[in-house]
Order: sequence, then structure tokens, then C-alpha cells
Amino acid sequence: MGIRINVNGEVREVDAPADMPLLWVLRDLLGLTGTKYGCGMAQCRACTVHIGGEAAFACQTPIAAVGDQEVTTIEGLGQDSGKTLHAVQAAWVEEDVPQCGWCQPGQIMSAVALLKKHPAPTDAQIDEGMNGNICRCGTYSRIKLAIHRAAKGGV
Repeated sequence: MGIRINVNGEVREVDAPADMPLLWVLRDLLGLTGTKYGCGMAQCRACTVHIGGEAAFACQTPIAAVGDQEVTTIEGLGQDSGKTLHAVQAAWVEEDVPQCGWCQPGQIMSAVALLKKHPAPTDAQIDEGMNGNICRCGTYSRIKLAIHRAAKGGV
């Protein structure tokens, strides 16, 4: 069944059942493998993308629920089709956040959503906004530093 989806500013058509999770549409049908599979239950948030400008969990969102809302993935951040880093991505590099890197796309997408709501977040707002994003390597202190750095640079 052909379903139209707007991903990173490009309308694409996919042959997918309506209940197929957005995560698998992105990864398996569109080849956008930046969004990660973590737990499949929206508990680790590795699969975080933006749907209509809001953070959402791709593993639990059926493709039919997206409608004509724009989906932004980690590949769609920044400028020039991702060739220029988004301020949050640049802060991640500057603070040397990732270790294994698996959770980082979801962490970054959550941080971008957080900074849209709180452009100059307090530590408490960061803790609340990033709550549930699991990093098995424990880079939480560097994540917080990167969010503060991005906020100072303007997101």
C-alpha cells in the first residue's frame, strides 16, 4: 500500500502497511539509519525523531499516524541537507559526548526539542526534558554540558 510521507523536507512514497512503525519505514524502506532501534517500547528513546516539530518515538508511531506532518530525523538536522551541523550536533562534538554512540541520535533529537521549549534551560529543565533518554555509557554530564553549550550558541 503506497503511503506518502514528508521526511526531512522531501515527500516520499513507501509501500508499507499502515500499522508499520515509523522506525522501520525510516530505516528499512528509506535507508535513513541514523534513527536507532533500542528497546522497541519507547522506554529508551533511542528512536526519537520530530513529527510536526515535536519529539516522538518512531518505534511506537505507526506510519499511518504521521499523516502530512513533517518528520525530521537526525539526518535532517543542520543545513544543506545535513552537511552543516546543527548547533546541538556541534556542541555534542565540542563536548566529546558520545562513547559507543548508539543513543546519540535520540539524545540529540530530544535536546533540540528541549531547546525549542527552553532556549536557556536550567539544569532542572534539562533533567526533566531529557528524562528517559538512556545512555548505557553514562555520558549524562557531558550531555548536559553540550545542551548548555548549544543554548549559549543559540539554537
